[in-house]
Amino acid sequence: MLSYRHSFHAGNHADVLKHIVLTLILESFKKKEKPFFYLDTHSGAGRYSLLSREAEKTGEFIEGIARLWDRDDLPEEVAKYIAEIKKINKGKLRFYTGSPLLAVQQLRPQDRALLTELHPSDYPLLRNEFAKNAIVVTKRDNGFQQLKAALPPKERRGVVLIDPPYELKEDYELVVRAIREGYKRFATGCYAIWYPVVMRQHVRKMVRGLEESGIRKILQIELAVRPDSDQRGMTASGMIVINPPWQLEKQMKKILPYLTKTLVPEGTGSFKVSWITPE
Repeated sequence: MLSYRHSFHAGNHADVLKHIVLTLILESFKKKEKPFFYLDTHSGAGRYSLLSREAEKTGEFIEGIARLWDRDDLPEEVAKYIAEIKKINKGKLRFYTGSPLLAVQQLRPQDRALLTELHPSDYPLLRNEFAKNAIVVTKRDNGFQQLKAALPPKERRGVVLIDPPYELKEDYELVVRAIREGYKRFATGCYAIWYPVVMRQHVRKMVRGLEESGIRKILQIELAVRPDSDQRGMTASGMIVINPPWQLEKQMKKILPYLTKTLVPEGTGSFKVSWITPE
């Protein structure tokens, strides 16, 4: 199935969480001069218009990025993320960066990125976005396959973002399988896995699969906008980070209360930061 289009959801609360975590990971990697490799397995289009028919139809960004845009009380970690979004906007919020653009904006000349996308409509947009960028390679491919084909990177340092659409419940199992394959080849890499909470049992099964993999140092970060439900729709989203930067746990415990209060002013939100498996 290739029906999912992120243009309907760009800039929502899940993107905010995902992209803050990604920004903090990349910031940590840049503290060393040595180059690193960035792999985005399910890249999407690269950037999204918040004035598009798709974005206006759902309006999800209104309860996400728009609630942070003009605030003057942003924590430092959140302000760095907002600064990246402002790079493609001229004052007014009109566009939102997908994960690949957000990441590439933060890479240095010595770093390298591989961006993969399979959707026939999104891939040309992704390719055109980065056509003139010398440190970026784009491929129309199944991103899960790149955890076999592209790892280990020559740099021996790397960040892998795994962000499938979860159109099918099997995607949760595919994530675990892909992580096992990637980790066998590149055990020191930092793997950041985004997931939605639509049916909690699918997330529990994925977490159990990661626990059973024997991999250590797996941190789970989650932001909920309302309690779990058996009704249709995403109630929460999270990031599972393998080999996280040492300060990420502390950073997220600091800013998640702020994000919960700001993104979910109705008081129905909650968050957690916990270890699936410690070091």
